[in-house]
Amino acid sequence: MTGTLAPELTVADRCDRCGAQAYVRARLADDLELLFCGHHGREHLDKLKAMEDVDILDESHRLTAEAVANDPLR
Repeated sequence: MTGTLAPELTVADRCDRCGAQAYVRARLADDLELLFCGHHGREHLDKLKAMEDVDILDESHRLTAEAVANDPLR
């Protein structure tokens, strides 16, 4: 599959499973899109990677970066 994913997910992007902030986007054939929070992204990422014609944007690393930046003991 060819195409360009948005460079960054925003706070407005919400998980299709639970409504939390999305950190994983999977664009399937016919421009179908799935958004997942970190938890649901980890749950489904292996299955998505095994599929053909899927573009995956995984920004779950931002969860760790945001946690470190917001650490009051830092």
